[in-house]
Amino acid sequence: MPALPVTGNLAQRAAMASVLVASLLLVLKLFAVSRTGSAAMLGSLADTGLDLVASLVTLLGVRVAATPADHNHRFGHGKAEALAALFQVALIAVAAVAIGWRSAHHFTGQHVVASADYGIGVSVIAIVFSIGLIAYQRHVIVRTGSLAIGTDSLHYQSDLVLNLSVIAALALEQYAGIRGADPLFGVAIALWLAWGAWTSANTAIDHLMDREWPLEERDRFLAIAAQHPELKGIHDLRTRSSGTQRFVQFHVWVDPAMSVFEAHRVMDEVEARLERDFPGVEILIHPDPEGHVDPSAPPVAIST
Repeated sequence: MPALPVTGNLAQRAAMASVLVASLLLVLKLFAVSRTGSAAMLGSLADTGLDLVASLVTLLGVRVAATPADHNHRFGHGKAEALAALFQVALIAVAAVAIGWRSAHHFTGQHVVASADYGIGVSVIAIVFSIGLIAYQRHVIVRTGSLAIGTDSLHYQSDLVLNLSVIAALALEQYAGIRGADPLFGVAIALWLAWGAWTSANTAIDHLMDREWPLEERDRFLAIAAQHPELKGIHDLRTRSSGTQRFVQFHVWVDPAMSVFEAHRVMDEVEARLERDFPGVEILIHPDPEGHVDPSAPPVAIST
């Protein structure tokens, strides 16, 4: 297999760190559930189990996404990250339903929480590890823009709230004697997971459907491109993202008397200028004689 680019290596290391953290926390939470019988702790355990599966899928997704373009995939394999993210979303949704059902069942039974100190101790350890992993994932996301790592990081960000909820539920149930606190927090955790699944699904679908970049970023791109003095205007801008790779194509108006050689020089200069502010973006520019408009082009244009 070809060597991975730097961004691919960073994303892969972040995914491996996620697998290690999830594996450790899964063992600790299994022990805590066996000692406490807590619905909130059970929800936290289920979430960590899904985190482990999701992290393994993320590891595979970023590995495939970082594979260089080949004869059958000329635009690369970046959408593997969006597919991995959707798989994670499915797991989170299933967990939310299962935890909500189990917590609701505890409302009607004689469920009693025991040995809360074990659950609280494990939750504190989980919070510490989650904070460390999130900090590393944010570093990698800034460097790579990885969708799969971003979705994986959402799991661990929700874990911070989830583990705090478990601590609160156990403390209220056993030490404060407030019955029903544990299943109530279990339902809240299920709703939190469902919301996370919804937001992550929207992001993944946007990538698969080639959603345009945010308007502010497109405006900045156009403003930089328009600075070249020999461009008469820009139109038909199209943008999309595929994993860590991003693509832009647009048409420019140039002097109709300009030679092919001169037009090529201008396009190279525009690309070089854009590369400084948008490193790694694949750019395709099509020159048109000034005033020409493709009737099928979308209405995105500026004049210089």
